[in-house]
Amino acid sequence: KGPAMTEEQFTKALLTGVEAAETFKKLGYNVFGVGEMGIGNTTTSACVLAALTGKTADDVGGRGGGLTDEGLEKKHRIVDEAADRVRGKDPMEIIREVGGFDIAAMTGAYLGAARYKLPVVIDGYISAVAALAAAKIEPKSVNYMFASHKSKEPGYVLAMEELGVKPIFDLGMRLGEGSGCPITFKILETACATMNGMATYAEGAIDADYLDQRKEGNFF
Repeated sequence: KGPAMTEEQFTKALLTGVEAAETFKKLGYNVFGVGEMGIGNTTTSACVLAALTGKTADDVGGRGGGLTDEGLEKKHRIVDEAADRVRGKDPMEIIREVGGFDIAAMTGAYLGAARYKLPVVIDGYISAVAALAAAKIEPKSVNYMFASHKSKEPGYVLAMEELGVKPIFDLGMRLGEGSGCPITFKILETACATMNGMATYAEGAIDADYLDQRKEGNFF
């Protein structure tokens, strides 16, 4: 019915995320993940996503924590009303009006990741919407983003398509909360180890002399 935050509150929340990324950098971390734990934030995320993309609640709003049909219908009505009020506005203004402090802070964290050149992992629907908002604010921030697992929320797929980022795995999970980040960290670690340590064809070429030795009976 009205703005969720004052401008001062929104700025503080956004900068809290940026400062978190700065802290990770200072502490020597080389990757971090963005997740959340909240109730009702699939609704605020749906509002933000609908406003950012021009889609309807049917496109972006799922059952969240397990809404009944009646609850889902009410959710869709509220999402459409809220999104219509802010559609076409600046991404930061959209979050300020129909988002939440969690989405604002996560958006700041993605922007901070780009600012401090840290890879960052997207986890779940809410963090995916925040990632899209960050990309709308600064498109280059996408270059630092990796997506963990594919969420069951319908809006997640839309957010990823808009971002141009593909989730690394699909475990049929209906949970964000950073749950896919530890798995993704290990996948990224493995990928980096492969790129940095695996021999090229030239470096790994096998000396074929042993084949001649075996033919001559001198292998052992």
